[in-house]
Amino acid sequence: MPSLIALLLLLIYLLQPILTPFLVGMGIAYLGDPIVDRLEPTVGRIGGVVIVFAGLFLIMTLGVLLLIPMLAAELGTLIKNIPNFFLWLQQTASPLLVEWFGIDPFDVNMGKIKQQISGNWTEVGSIVRRLLLEITASGYALFLSLTNLVLIPVVGFYLMRDWDLLVGYLRETLPRNIEPIVSELARECDEVLSAFLRGQMLVMLALGSIYSLGLVMIGLDLALIIGMMAGLASIVPYLGFLVGIVAATLAALFQYQDLLPLVYVVIVFGIGQMLEGMVLTPLLVGDRIGLHPVAVIFAILAGGQLFGFIGILLALPFAAVIMVFLRFIHDRYKDSDYYRALDEPDPSMSETDRKV
Repeated sequence: MPSLIALLLLLIYLLQPILTPFLVGMGIAYLGDPIVDRLEPTVGRIGGVVIVFAGLFLIMTLGVLLLIPMLAAELGTLIKNIPNFFLWLQQTASPLLVEWFGIDPFDVNMGKIKQQISGNWTEVGSIVRRLLLEITASGYALFLSLTNLVLIPVVGFYLMRDWDLLVGYLRETLPRNIEPIVSELARECDEVLSAFLRGQMLVMLALGSIYSLGLVMIGLDLALIIGMMAGLASIVPYLGFLVGIVAATLAALFQYQDLLPLVYVVIVFGIGQMLEGMVLTPLLVGDRIGLHPVAVIFAILAGGQLFGFIGILLALPFAAVIMVFLRFIHDRYKDSDYYRALDEPDPSMSETDRKV
């Protein structure tokens, strides 16, 4: 069994460049299967899958039609204000940086730059060749990304259509003596994963909406971008709060050049953090995964370090499954004769020794 797990991890590591569409498609099939099961008696399995995909496409289309114009307007405002930003940086921020840290971002020695360029002019050919190689590699990466994007709905459709058949086939291949235990563990894993994933996505959407609405109310130009970015980053505990408050503080400082809007930014993210801890997470997620926030952070960072983006996608589901198995092992240990023997007093000991 350990060798099988090691082989599986090695395959994930070697195949991670092509695994993304399959993992995302599997996630779509997993999350959509309960809806298809409810629709199946009425419209059939394929009909249910088509309805689910049509609903997803409609939601994505409405999201694009609603969000893209707002995002485009905010990006246009950002691009238009870039000259003002450099002017503010030169007139306001640069003197403060020089006074506090001795750093001048505009202290550029043009003579030194000219000397370096003239001294390295012979390397222009190699730089051009390297640039062409980078463009070629980027083109291949873009082609691979587009291919993966097309594969996601295809993989998701077929997996969702055959999900129950695949689960039944896997159950039938298990040895009969361990099939009840494995099926029970799989059921518990399914309950933990489905509740956690659905709940966490709702928390991310709610936080993104709360942050965006709050930043719009204080008049921040980049409210939607920063709010949604903070909502997506909240999959890692406290990361959404940190990313959002830093980005919003910088945007407010540049836009208003005053300290009072910074107080409003802190209030918006403080309210969002309190709502997440006291209302959203207990209501939508609860204690679904049973992991301490520090363990969640470690799982995500470890997954990213070992397997990149694939590892980040798999970190929390994998940690949730590990917790189910650890609870199973713990319960078995508490029911074992070894544990009961440790809890029972030694009959050879005297009453005085037992009290001591």
